[in-house]
Amino acid sequence: METLGLVVAAAHIAAAISLLNGLLTTFGQAKIAAQAIESIARQPEAADSIRSTMFVGLAMAETSGIYGLLIAIIMLFANPLINIVVSYL
Repeated sequence: METLGLVVAAAHIAAAISLLNGLLTTFGQAKIAAQAIESIARQPEAADSIRSTMFVGLAMAETSGIYGLLIAIIMLFANPLINIVVSYL
């Protein structure tokens, strides 16, 4: 039973680390938006191109945050390692 507790504790730590990804994604998205605004201010004629590239970058950054949330949910509620440990006990 001590092994099961260790696996559950490790899963909670892994979930916390993967949720930290969501916090860092916010800073990444802010940097993308700030750089795009600065670029548009420097070259207003390229605003459409910069804006579309910005949206692609924001979508990719948001996907990273969603993957972190998905991994945290899997580790907390559908952890496959717990079934393996329980089968050995």
